[in-house]
Amino acid sequence: MLAAVLYGREDLRLEQVAEPNPGTGEVILEVTAATTCGTDLKVWRRGGHAKMLKPPTLFGHEAAGRIVEVGAEVKNWQVGDRVVANNSAPCMKCFFCQRQEYSLCLNLTWNNGTFAQYLKIPAPIVQHNLLAIPPTLPDELAALTEPLACVLHGIARSNVKTGDRVVVLGDGAIGLMFVAVLAQQSVQVMLFGGRDRRLQIGEKFGAAQTYNYRQLADVPAVVKAQTDGWGADVVIEATGIPSVWETAIACARPGATVNLFGGCPRDTTITVDTEQLHYSELTLKGVFHNTPKYVRAALALLASREIPFELLISDRRPLQDLEQVFHDMQQRQVIKVAIYPK
Repeated sequence: MLAAVLYGREDLRLEQVAEPNPGTGEVILEVTAATTCGTDLKVWRRGGHAKMLKPPTLFGHEAAGRIVEVGAEVKNWQVGDRVVANNSAPCMKCFFCQRQEYSLCLNLTWNNGTFAQYLKIPAPIVQHNLLAIPPTLPDELAALTEPLACVLHGIARSNVKTGDRVVVLGDGAIGLMFVAVLAQQSVQVMLFGGRDRRLQIGEKFGAAQTYNYRQLADVPAVVKAQTDGWGADVVIEATGIPSVWETAIACARPGATVNLFGGCPRDTTITVDTEQLHYSELTLKGVFHNTPKYVRAALALLASREIPFELLISDRRPLQDLEQVFHDMQQRQVIKVAIYPK
């Protein structure tokens, strides 16, 4: 089968590889739609990921598909089922899983390889994070389940209250998803990004104000001017840039929660004003990945069609165009692209 294999920094190759066979408890999907992600872009640029993968490896982690083979001892699934599989599953046994802190699981089962004609789903994912796609939900939207689950997990950890003024830094797919979900929660969302077209999507998703940071001399000053001089109640950083983490903290009012959601490059650091952190009683949170609860909630939200998440899909391309798609993402010409392997 044709599949994308990551070998290193910006070294992504389409190769013919052996079709997968299901082991005990596993299923094989024919990938009907895979979507690109900002995490994929970072991994492509950096040549790896601290937790998810190490090259050379099959690549991609968001997909919907149709079951074409079922391994021994698989129950409740059969050939022909339309499904979406999360890219991980917790072990349910370790120190953290016993405390229901599933995103911290010491033995997370990761799965990559969605940019291919077929995808093997490991048994733990089949057991805990394989879900049926509702009949009316298109495959390309079902493929957004994993990133949306991460966003729902992030919001749940952000101490958001009715009437809060929330700042989102970053107009990528994740930042825009944060805006879309938060705008339904009776809060005022301010979105900062670098592309006017993306900011316009943020407005369609319900952002009360949008700002192109390239046209601003001082982002925290703008936030304070819009919040009676205090700063935001909640700040969500969705870029994965250390300097923006520092900007996020500077945008926060005393008593605020700052969600440092965007994953930064390995071995990077930030500087925190200890006086501000202490005397302003700030809550700084690193929030990572998702849990089975939010995977299910994300698919249900997508199926409801309450939010036009299709606005995030900039293009639809065959698998053969994948390398060019990543260059387009690097130039910020597209947000998410639906890849069709067939």
